[in-house]
Amino acid sequence: MTSKHRDEGNGERIVSEGSRGRDDGGEMGKKLTVSTLQAREEEIERRKMEVKEKVELQLSRAEEEAKRLAQIWEELEVMGDPMGKEVGNVRKRIDTAKKELKSLGQICQKKLLDQSERWRMNKLEELSKHIALTN
Repeated sequence: MTSKHRDEGNGERIVSEGSRGRDDGGEMGKKLTVSTLQAREEEIERRKMEVKEKVELQLSRAEEEAKRLAQIWEELEVMGDPMGKEVGNVRKRIDTAKKELKSLGQICQKKLLDQSERWRMNKLEELSKHIALTN
């Protein structure tokens, strides 16, 4: 449907109401896309915080275990040297366990961060595709 409007100039201007509706629809689509992007970005941030909390929890557990192992080591030293060879073996196992805990903590943190980043990149790619399809 078209309507005629008197232009400031000498002529008449013909405006298509359908095209005006499409402009409004395009604007609404853009607003919807922006709000969708914001919602997804908030979801990404929420998941990122969850991953961060999990990593911090695992690291705090690893630190507690390391402290516990250090305490056990001190207790063994206090016991004296009646079982010198066994104490040496236990110390070696404690050292090995400490190294493993430290490396496991680092591996867990790296994996969780990598996973979070991959998830975020996938979501951003989906958003990009969605935007490309809506345009």
